[in-house]
Amino acid sequence: MPNDPLKIAIKGSTQNNLPIEDIVDGIVLLKDGSASMVLQVSSVNFDLLSEREQSALVFAYGGILNSLNFTIQIVINSTTKDVSSYLNNLEEAKNKQTNQKLKERITSYKKFVEETVKRNDVLSKTFYVVIPFSSLELGIKNAQKQAFSVLNPIKKKAELPYSKEYILEKAKAALKPKEDHLVRLFSRLGLEIKALNTKELIELFYKTYNEDIANNQRLQNVDYIAAAITGKQ
Repeated sequence: MPNDPLKIAIKGSTQNNLPIEDIVDGIVLLKDGSASMVLQVSSVNFDLLSEREQSALVFAYGGILNSLNFTIQIVINSTTKDVSSYLNNLEEAKNKQTNQKLKERITSYKKFVEETVKRNDVLSKTFYVVIPFSSLELGIKNAQKQAFSVLNPIKKKAELPYSKEYILEKAKAALKPKEDHLVRLFSRLGLEIKALNTKELIELFYKTYNEDIANNQRLQNVDYIAAAITGKQ
């Protein structure tokens, strides 16, 4: 039914509450005319480094931050790790094992993992660097200054001050050199950093806005979720 009241209500609710206007070519366009590029950064097991290596890494990281002449946002996303599938794999491996000693070791290891999970939440951390493009860069004198992360935005109804095509063109021209600069800097630390593409951004926002169900309900139809995010169903 094209005029299903429930679908119309859901669409209206999505449009009113999400500040995202569209996601195009890896650029998140917000309704106030600002935009952002999100880069995912690999991690380092800091505790396994020697004291000298830790000091060198901290010094190099501080040097990167001090050398920047533009704003970035550092976002750490922590989610509870589901280890049930891993435990199931251990149980299957134990059942297939014919060596009794190895079978006992797998049982002991599985028990250790279960007790560890009970005592502490097993967290999975993902690190992002967000490069913002302010609507002030479009020459909007009356634009209100907003300080928020694209991954945790303030809900606000707004209309694009210029055409989407014009804003995206300006945003790409401003963000791309900054992306290249950050890739070079972080590569010196031995870290991998890459900009999320449109599909990856949609999946990220889906998990962000649907935290309770994202772990159990995988994203199947990216086009539908994209329409839900931007309110274009």
